[in-house]
Amino acid sequence: MTTRVFHVPDISCDHCKRAIEEALDGLPDIDSAVVTVDLRDVAVDGSASDEAVIAAISEAGYEVATTG
Repeated sequence: MTTRVFHVPDISCDHCKRAIEEALDGLPDIDSAVVTVDLRDVAVDGSASDEAVIAAISEAGYEVATTG
């Protein structure tokens, strides 16, 4: 299984952590989702598409940083 990491610059506290983890826990193809507040990262394991993960994070009220 591959872990994908998404950078979410607006993560600042445990409330942010809980909101994002709860949003991702609701997706059927997520095996685990761990938010690291200090790094402002979300590590996701599972077969859900990047688009589905980003949409769930967005619905929780946070924007995923894009590269390039």
